[in-house]
Amino acid sequence: MIPKGAAIFFMVGLVAAGLLGYYLSQIANQVPTLVYENGPSLTIIPDKINYHLGELVNIRIINSGTMPLTFSDASYGLKITRLDGILVYSPLSAQVISKLDPKEEKTFVWDQTKSDGGKAYQGRYKIVSSTTGDVSASLTKSVTINLLK
Repeated sequence: MIPKGAAIFFMVGLVAAGLLGYYLSQIANQVPTLVYENGPSLTIIPDKINYHLGELVNIRIINSGTMPLTFSDASYGLKITRLDGILVYSPLSAQVISKLDPKEEKTFVWDQTKSDGGKAYQGRYKIVSSTTGDVSASLTKSVTINLLK
């Protein structure tokens, strides 16, 4: 027979682990928030963090600073990579200098198709956007999303 104290300890630990797991999953699935800052600032906000395979991914690229941002192409530096940095998708765009004024945003939709035409696999991906300019004014921001079955 199990001592009463051990059974109580086990039950309290089980409940606490479940509550902690739920809390941590809620934190991990939070969409980034938009905060405006002084100076150059770039924010990437997907409409959510977890997507089913084949679901459209809506991406907002926002100038969250007080200075205009310059990008090297019409896709505003958007790239989708695996966590190890291997490029999965980059939208076809004209190689023209694009500008994003303060509080201005651009929206892109990714249909989970890779650049080679294949479908993206289940896993974690980074959405990355980079500005151009001198080294001190160059910004790169990213956010991680999950593709689930």
